[in-house]
Amino acid sequence: MKKYVICGGKPLYGTVEISGAKNAAVGIIPAALLVDGLCRIENLPQISDVTLMLNILQELGAQVRTINHSTVEVNASAIYNHPVSYESGRKIRASYYLMGALLGRFGQAEVPLPGGCDFGGRPIDQHIKGLTALGAKVEVKNGFMCATTGGARLKGAPIYLDVTSVGATMNLMLAATLAEGMTVIENAAKEPHIVDLANFLNSMGADIAGAGTDVIKVRGVERLGGGEYSIIPDQIEAGTYMAAVAATGGKIRVNNIIPKHMECITAKLEEMGVQVEEDGDSLIITREGALQRTNIKTMPYPGFPTDMQPQIAAALCLAQGTSVLTEGVWDNRYRYTEEFRRLGARIQVDGKIAIIEGVEKLTGAPMEACDLRAGAAMMIAGLAAQGVSEITNIRHIERGYEDIIGKLTGLGADIQVVEVPDPEQQVGAVG
Repeated sequence: MKKYVICGGKPLYGTVEISGAKNAAVGIIPAALLVDGLCRIENLPQISDVTLMLNILQELGAQVRTINHSTVEVNASAIYNHPVSYESGRKIRASYYLMGALLGRFGQAEVPLPGGCDFGGRPIDQHIKGLTALGAKVEVKNGFMCATTGGARLKGAPIYLDVTSVGATMNLMLAATLAEGMTVIENAAKEPHIVDLANFLNSMGADIAGAGTDVIKVRGVERLGGGEYSIIPDQIEAGTYMAAVAATGGKIRVNNIIPKHMECITAKLEEMGVQVEEDGDSLIITREGALQRTNIKTMPYPGFPTDMQPQIAAALCLAQGTSVLTEGVWDNRYRYTEEFRRLGARIQVDGKIAIIEGVEKLTGAPMEACDLRAGAAMMIAGLAAQGVSEITNIRHIERGYEDIIGKLTGLGADIQVVEVPDPEQQVGAVG
């Protein structure tokens, strides 16, 4: 067990390199199961969710070869379908993408109900509705999602998603890639990682059009034949460092990004008085004066991303005036606000709305990460606070940020990783 110890109150300066997108990687790795040949995936982030997903592929019989820290080769040609182990699958939310991939290739899949961050109900009913429309019989039993086509090939169909779901959109793209005929997904999500998954599949021989719009058409093909692909930069990782310099002050250069993907975040930071300058595939972020209040509502892309809501809240805690945050995607994403109050933040939550009254300063305190993005937000709050903060339960943060300590210390942050004694071992030793 480890914790982060942050000595805050220091502005950030320097350059940070952004890794591959977590949300794209956890969809593209399962997509390799559809490929009848060797595929090379580049720009993979070194995070625990990627490690878990690659381990699952190996458990299923795929050959996974690490080329370097960000590149792997996957050959799933010889695998045969069998259940994804409960212990592995339950640790990661994105395990449901294995359902679409395995069902699309074998006509059968057994995948544990997904784990991951807990911030309200995230039902899989749209996944089940879509897979059923493609000809699968789907049921949940003994903690597993079980699906079968009875030996037949999935058949293309029109699918209308009742809610705009990123997970369901990607899962149905995976299932439909090898289906017979045309699948049309309406009210599809439009996030950059959906476009990235479509581009990956197309580079392997799929026929997918419309990704990035609300209507995606997948014309099923007989097989995918292999190739190589580089994952897009991580929009949320980049936004996290941008929010960090907004909270602490300073000037940083964020390299290896797609500026178009960042516009929804950049616009709000500029409203807050942060200067953002575009320079090719980089952004230069400067915050010198006082932060200003703003109102933000999270929405599906191209709106402000829900995965940036906690991080921007950390900065708004120090903004002049009162800001209003409205969560437009999930039901319960404000659990972190209790931890912020330990630092002296003034936040009131009513349902999906958080009212943040800016304070002159935050002071260091112990915090416990409750999910991935909340954990990153607590790091930002700790960096901006005067004095020492400690963050425990850091496994959440490591799920989605590659070398976050190295990158932040490279910007001048004072962060130490400290071993925490296991309470159970201590009790056992005393007894």
